[in-house]
Amino acid sequence: MQSKPQVLAWITCDGVHVDPGSGKHTLLGIFSNIRARQFPVVHPHMMWFLTIADVPTGEHKLRISMGLDATRLAPLIERPFKSEGPLQRINLINEIRNLSFAAPGDYSILIEIDEEPLLATNITVSA
Repeated sequence: MQSKPQVLAWITCDGVHVDPGSGKHTLLGIFSNIRARQFPVVHPHMMWFLTIADVPTGEHKLRISMGLDATRLAPLIERPFKSEGPLQRINLINEIRNLSFAAPGDYSILIEIDEEPLLATNITVSA
């Protein structure tokens, strides 16, 4: 029986620098909520950094969806990635530009691999 992929890290930040020599990742400006003076508001740029393990060897698809209503999420990211095997730790850097928030609230985020839910979390947007 194959194990289910596991989330090792989920971080929202301003940027991710990957050192060309060592391959180490440096996360810049980590945050967990967004504050705005008025709505709707557009957040110009953020990164969603995801580290996963226990992913079977081969090609896979990551989908990240978001919405204010957890029952009606809209896909924001759909991208392929490859796993060399379940022992590999895979860092997926997802750049988000001009993300719009219509109103304050807790926005649900759903992360799926190959259409299987992996993590349900949220980001709070407040006035």
